[in-house]
Amino acid sequence: MTDTHPPLNVLFLCTHNSARSILAEALLNAMGEGRFKAYSAGSSPRDNQQPHPLGLQVLRNAGIATDGLRSKSWDEFAAPDAPHMDLIITVCDNAAGEVCPIWPGHPATAHWGYADPSAGDGTEAQKLEAFRKTLHDIQRRLSLLISLPADKLQHAMLQSTARELSASTH
Repeated sequence: MTDTHPPLNVLFLCTHNSARSILAEALLNAMGEGRFKAYSAGSSPRDNQQPHPLGLQVLRNAGIATDGLRSKSWDEFAAPDAPHMDLIITVCDNAAGEVCPIWPGHPATAHWGYADPSAGDGTEAQKLEAFRKTLHDIQRRLSLLISLPADKLQHAMLQSTARELSASTH
């Protein structure tokens, strides 16, 4: 993860790929300083699914770029020409319980569950606050991930390290 190492590819999965996984993708790409390349996908995004507008607003308010963010199926990342993933993290309980595709290279996997900020009713301010809280929660865990020394990010260690972080900050 220095100039001699390629970035660690991380795929964040959720059911629809509109909120939590999009937040995690944008955050890690902003925070990762070239050591990480984040992607996101959903197990079953709806037809014409788009990133949630409040998620995009919260990211922009935090100074994080939203260009290029789009909802997509995890099938894109199971294709032979897809980028090789080093780590796959489910961020919603539904996706964690689903049967995932067979990922090329057998990447490390972990589940970091977050409540769905787009679920439920409430005022626009309450919904926006739910997205802010989710962004903050994801950011805390990603801060721990990116601060890990290079040896903890080697493939042999990545599985246990990522799963240990699932217990952190919750």
